[in-house]
Amino acid sequence: MKNRRELLVSALAAAGAAATERLVRASGLPIQDRAPALRTPASPSPGLAAQPARWWSPLPGRAVACGLCFRGCEIPEGERGECGVRENRGGQLKTLVHSRPVALNIDPIEKKPFFHVLPGASALSLGTAGCNFHCRWCQNWEISQSRPEQIPVPTRTPGEIAALARKSGAPLIACTYSEPTVFAEYVLDLAVAARTAGLKTVVVSNGSIREEPLRELAPVLAAYKVDLKAWSEKTYREMCSGERSAVLGTLRRLAKAKLWTEVVTLVIPTINDSETEIRSLARFVRDEVGRETPLHFTRFHPTYRLTNLPPTPVATLEKAREIALAEGLPFTYVGNVAGHPGESTYCPGCKARLIHRVGMATVENRLRTGACPDCGRAIPGVWS
Repeated sequence: MKNRRELLVSALAAAGAAATERLVRASGLPIQDRAPALRTPASPSPGLAAQPARWWSPLPGRAVACGLCFRGCEIPEGERGECGVRENRGGQLKTLVHSRPVALNIDPIEKKPFFHVLPGASALSLGTAGCNFHCRWCQNWEISQSRPEQIPVPTRTPGEIAALARKSGAPLIACTYSEPTVFAEYVLDLAVAARTAGLKTVVVSNGSIREEPLRELAPVLAAYKVDLKAWSEKTYREMCSGERSAVLGTLRRLAKAKLWTEVVTLVIPTINDSETEIRSLARFVRDEVGRETPLHFTRFHPTYRLTNLPPTPVATLEKAREIALAEGLPFTYVGNVAGHPGESTYCPGCKARLIHRVGMATVENRLRTGACPDCGRAIPGVWS
């Protein structure tokens, strides 16, 4: 049961969300806390507005090779890649989703979740249609598995988004909801516009981006969250139509680039919840990404094409956290269990609670210039 302080926090958070929604609506921009329903599939539309794609190369016969993600789609003229949002027009690869966010909202940064990035801050969050994965448990499948022409929206330029974020008081722009990899050109331009406006940009991704686009994006981003969906290559292939090795490669490159990174694993009963898998995953994060990388184990709820499994038992999440802590990851969290002690940040030195969270609300932040006020131990993150 919530105590009076937690109830007050929840009420304040709800009031803040209502206020920011009014601001976005007043601006004339669409706001969607939940993506629109999937429409009947449509064929490619030559009239759909497009902009030049950035990462691709020509192939014989006016085909093109996309260089954005692990798939490396070879796309004949007039066709699209697997993501459904990059089209070969006359031997030139185009992106159909630049400046076309289909979901736009102001969220707490903890919702992403980022726990070591400006605790308590708001993030103007957006996503476009399309994804290069097909996860059976996708919570935003209505947009991630849609084509851009199925969700008509007005154009919103990077400058307009940055201006809206400043007007709202949000210090962050978050590229999220679907898969930022497939709208990477928009991400890049948003991040540049945000930096000019004195804002930070963060990305919430499946981690499947290739080395070259990541190298161009990293210098203008503040943080990158990667969903490490499982330790099993088979699970990636059969449940997500993805590739684990590509994600691990991205995590290694993020560590090398020293871009602040947090890792999230949605723990799903019978799919990726074995102690052996959790231990292997934790050891990879420790050894290849960094011992002080935040690792979030979040609770699964039945959705989309995976409704035959129950929600994750809280005890399973607690066990996963215990394993990761024992493997030397001091910033390991439990997610989607509001009020659980595992949501909060503790000092690895003196064990004091430094950041108290209840759900998506930061109740108390005791950090002083990025350090524990009791023992002085530095806590890594993006704090200013």
